[in-house]
Amino acid sequence: MNERTVLISGAGIAGPTLAYWLARHGFRPTVVERAQGLRSSGSPVDVRGPAVAVAERMGIMPRLRAAGTKVTGLSFVNDSGRQVGRVNMRAMQTASGSREVELPRFDLANIIYEAARDEAEFLFDDSIATLNQDAGGVDVTFDRAAPRRFDLVIGTDGLHSRTRRLAYGEEGQFVRHMGVWVATMPIDDTTLDPHKVLLHNSPGKAVSLHPSRGGALAAFMFRGPRDPGFDYRDTAQHKQMLIEAYAGGSWRVPELMDRVREADDLYFDSVSQVRLDRWSTGRVALLGDAASCVSLFGDGSTLAMAGAETLAEALAATPADHETAFGRYEAEHRLLVEPKQRNVEQAASMLIPVSRFGITLRNAATRLWPLAAGAQRIARALRPTSAAR
Repeated sequence: MNERTVLISGAGIAGPTLAYWLARHGFRPTVVERAQGLRSSGSPVDVRGPAVAVAERMGIMPRLRAAGTKVTGLSFVNDSGRQVGRVNMRAMQTASGSREVELPRFDLANIIYEAARDEAEFLFDDSIATLNQDAGGVDVTFDRAAPRRFDLVIGTDGLHSRTRRLAYGEEGQFVRHMGVWVATMPIDDTTLDPHKVLLHNSPGKAVSLHPSRGGALAAFMFRGPRDPGFDYRDTAQHKQMLIEAYAGGSWRVPELMDRVREADDLYFDSVSQVRLDRWSTGRVALLGDAASCVSLFGDGSTLAMAGAETLAEALAATPADHETAFGRYEAEHRLLVEPKQRNVEQAASMLIPVSRFGITLRNAATRLWPLAAGAQRIARALRPTSAAR
């Protein structure tokens, strides 16, 4: 039996998924997480495309569907709250043949963790302090636990990855601000239609309310340049940036800014991309947002799950040759990641138009989106298979 040890940094989506598959292939995974428990937020995420197949092979798809939101539509509203555009998300999913499910990120992380926890060791409330690798392994010190040696280390610790910093250098070399900032916070609002997301735009700004179990999630997205003084850990700074960005806003914006002032559970960060020439260096590799963050618009959870299985399978195929395994994983997974990274600016233009005219044009275009999805499905059905060529 393969007894190679693998340290995984980060217990979000990618880390526990990787731990599950590595254990299935006979590795001994250990997951270290700096938070005291699961750190995933209540933000809605999609499990779609290749991640659906991964979840089915893990046997967790029924639980994911049971935890899914009830959202079936997205309504664009004007300053007075009147609907000025609508997307029937359920119809688009049916037309495109999608089997995706939307659920709170915490529920997704928890379901994956429960599938992996009996197969792997989990160390919460701790972090990697130093990494020193040689030809035979990696010596790791922790903030709390005793030093240990592992065969491999995989960083799945997100956009601001400590593993990447220790193995590659400061994040400024690899993280690119995409000209958009995003914030989310839970709000106590049971008046929303549980089937409908509301989205309000003003030039360069968007605010959405997404119904969830027992309340809702407010999200703020606005265009703005990189701020050299930005600190992703400084909540007071985040609140000030939000309040300044949305000053004079209409619809429910003034009420929501009052909630921002009082919020104790506010997420705020730059919409960023991570780009590296290689996702591995020696015995250390990166996965998920740590390797290739596509941020707000990029199916991060789906890519994390798909990449985790791909990496585990590559390591299982050549357990004594990690360099070959890392290269195989990267070559295969980049095929999924790179199109998403190229499409970020297009997605931003749809969600956050820069002008009143752009908002009006986008709202009018929503009437055609279900037709476009249906056309894509017909085109796939008519496309000849490899066997028929």
